Amino acid sequence: MLRVVPNKLGGVLVMFSAIAILFLVPWLDKARVKSVRYRGWISKVMLGVLAVCFVWLGVIGSGPGTDVHETYIGRVLTFLYFAFFITMPLWTRLDKTKPVPERVTTHD
Repeated sequence: MLRVVPNKLGGVLVMFSAIAILFLVPWLDKARVKSVRYRGWISKVMLGVLAVCFVWLGVIGSGPGTDVHETYIGRVLTFLYFAFFITMPLWTRLDKTKPVPERVTTHD
């Protein structure tokens, strides 16, 4: 993420925000079911998008950073990274979940 931001202060703010937003996930996740196994297809697609963004931003960040196309791709991926978390309350409420089995919900 640092390579796609044109100035140092902006890069520091983006990097701090990328780490700080991870601490907000328990409050952003509005799903009734917390396990990915019982979530719907929207959650699985969004998690896949986050994984692709995470890996691809790591690949772009480890390179020399001289390609202009990588910079634009990195900006789009950075936007998608933050969009994942910002829109999380919306799509976790809209997602259809599978019923949780009784063996998981009851304890002896």
